[in-house]
Amino acid sequence: MDGFLELFLVATACAVVLNVVFKRYEMPTIIGYIITGILIAKIFGLTYDTKITHIAEFGIVFLMFTIGLEFSFKHLMTMKRDVFLNGLLQVFITGTIFSIFLQYTFDIGQKTAIIIGFALSLSSTAIVLKTLNDNGDITQIYGRKALGILLFQDIAVIPLLLMIDIFSSKASSVDDLVITTLTSAAILLVLLYFIGKYIFNMVLYFVVKTNSQEIFITTILFTVVGASFLAHYFGFSYSLGAFIAGMLIAETQYKHQIEADLIPFRDLLLGFFFITVGMQIDFGIILKNLFVVVMLLLNVMIVKIIVVYGILLIRFKKRVAIKTALSVCQIGEFALAIFALLNSNNMLDIETTQVLTAVVVLSMIITPFILKNIGKIADQLETTEDTPEPQKIKIDPLSEHFIVCGYGRLGQEVVNRLKQQGLPYLVLESDLSLVQLGRSRNENVFYGNATQKVTLEQAFIQTCAAVIITVSNEQKLEMIANAIKNIGYNVNTVIRFTGVEEKKLYSNFGQNFHLIREERAVARVLIHEALQCRLDNNDDNI
Repeated sequence: MDGFLELFLVATACAVVLNVVFKRYEMPTIIGYIITGILIAKIFGLTYDTKITHIAEFGIVFLMFTIGLEFSFKHLMTMKRDVFLNGLLQVFITGTIFSIFLQYTFDIGQKTAIIIGFALSLSSTAIVLKTLNDNGDITQIYGRKALGILLFQDIAVIPLLLMIDIFSSKASSVDDLVITTLTSAAILLVLLYFIGKYIFNMVLYFVVKTNSQEIFITTILFTVVGASFLAHYFGFSYSLGAFIAGMLIAETQYKHQIEADLIPFRDLLLGFFFITVGMQIDFGIILKNLFVVVMLLLNVMIVKIIVVYGILLIRFKKRVAIKTALSVCQIGEFALAIFALLNSNNMLDIETTQVLTAVVVLSMIITPFILKNIGKIADQLETTEDTPEPQKIKIDPLSEHFIVCGYGRLGQEVVNRLKQQGLPYLVLESDLSLVQLGRSRNENVFYGNATQKVTLEQAFIQTCAAVIITVSNEQKLEMIANAIKNIGYNVNTVIRFTGVEEKKLYSNFGQNFHLIREERAVARVLIHEALQCRLDNNDDNI
């Protein structure tokens, strides 16, 4: 059973069973995929074939493309201190410490030690952000600090990939290497920028006009793979080309649709990548170096906790600092990709790769349990909160009231109109700063995640007159709408949309979902104000 089809069938069956079991214990699917790889290699006797490396690598390619889609300079500027100060200090300090430690402990070359050291400084964006999102802590102070550090780590992946390309190059001298790399990078960036700005939008416009989902997905897949191939042709990694392509597409109007369509491909290919990682784990080598694995794991996690704690303690209290440090103390999934690339470029031997892989996997297994008990751990250091707890949903029973989801600019305007007419309402908002703003105005703004069923029921959605969704983020808007649709009550819901593509998303939601086109709503308000001006002028003439 060494064929690809047999490998796929056995791997899929094992992955499904393991991840269903692991989900009950809130363990990440990454662990299920890695253990799947171990099982099919050891029990079923399926061997790792280097021919499947290229297929598995496209899991990282699609991951980097979706990271590129989220790479917004505007977003980064709003969090510039958390990202560019805290993130930079964390990566630089921990990366430097790990690089020096590894160079002398494992007796490896300086260049390889630098890459591995900085790879170990990265944390698991997938595990941390998913957990913080699920429990609603992403809007707390420590959640925002962790997010800022993780964003910088995503950016730091790019120079790490470039370092592998440069250090593994066979150029005759450093000068030749730098000149060749810069020339190739310039040509690649110009080509991808030209294609992304002048060709991609035009092509996608005609593709969307066909109204064919198959053609749209095929075009996106071609774009990702094409950009990756172009980067590889100029001597860079596939992942770098995908990241740049994602950045260029991030500014287009099709960004959210592209991301939604690519997520299944990304997750499947990433799963396959981690299965191949599991297939390469050699327990003989790990058991032989078990003491080294455990010591390295403890040292890496403790150093990361101390560094992040020290960085944040300057401006924040112990509770925020320790919770943030515990959140990002693990090693990220991208380190596994870095180790695989180093091994394929003959920059890292098999035994060291096995030891480092074991350290990463163990840190990932530990992480969900740390995040689940992060509050209890922080309580041991400090019992007082840095800021007052956000107002939770705890209100007397209501009926025939309006639930407003989101307290941004539109939400605040809706609340003003409801107050003017004396109508009962309450607002659900997951941004702590907006909750505090609403409470300071003595308005019924409550801290809660409107995408969760329990939050909606605590807001008495079953007896409300209607739900008004005012969030501007299209993905979050769709998630809230889906939560209301699946809650089991026939709730009247008002949604604003901006275009045909957004309207299609809610076409099968039912008659109780009322769609308001943004332009028409604004037009009605403009006409109303214009008519009011006309009436005022007539009154003045009389």
